[in-house]
Amino acid sequence: MLSRASALLLPAFGRLQITAETADGAHVAAGADSARPAPGSIVAANHTSLADPAVVLAALHRLGARPVVLATAGLWRIPVLGPALRREGHIPVHRGTARAAESLDAAAEALASGRVVLIYGEGGLPRRRDSGEQPPGPFRSGLARLARATGAPVVPLGQAGSRRLTSGGPVKQLAGLATAPARRPTLHVHLGTPLHLPADTAEATARAHHAVTAAWTVAARRAGWEPGAPAEA
Repeated sequence: MLSRASALLLPAFGRLQITAETADGAHVAAGADSARPAPGSIVAANHTSLADPAVVLAALHRLGARPVVLATAGLWRIPVLGPALRREGHIPVHRGTARAAESLDAAAEALASGRVVLIYGEGGLPRRRDSGEQPPGPFRSGLARLARATGAPVVPLGQAGSRRLTSGGPVKQLAGLATAPARRPTLHVHLGTPLHLPADTAEATARAHHAVTAAWTVAARRAGWEPGAPAEA
């Protein structure tokens, strides 16, 4: 339901583009046959904005994937949204508590049943107020531990442009959403080639971070922002 809603609503706020990396390293416009994550895959994405889950879900919906999302448990307390998350089988992450590991167990079960699992390696949003792009921050170890426990392939996903929808404080975020239908910013999602992470947690985390950063670099350039350029106000 959330994937369908994102796919229906997002075109009113921006122009979604999707590319994927082929086996020979080329970047091509993605269609469902060429880039849909295989059943039982982990999609690892960079997290930059409150809007980027809608961007990622809309892109994956276009490719024919209906992922289970790992997200902060606080979202389950929001009226309407919380019950929808429960119905769709999404997975709450109780950060900083003894229950934090439960999310990885639930994700492993989803993968074993053939679902695609979407995880944000950074584990949270960046603490900045500008609307520009920056490379993904440090990854937590959950992605590497989940991949090691399940043997699931990891599909690196980079997204860019969602901070042009929402960034900064509450007033700026509301203003960004209100003006987006007139501005229609480019929102780009790029999927890298699937990879199997090594068993060592530190090495796996570093390799996943590198792959997602590479995918983000492609997405940022396609969205009209050159890595290394100064951030927008």
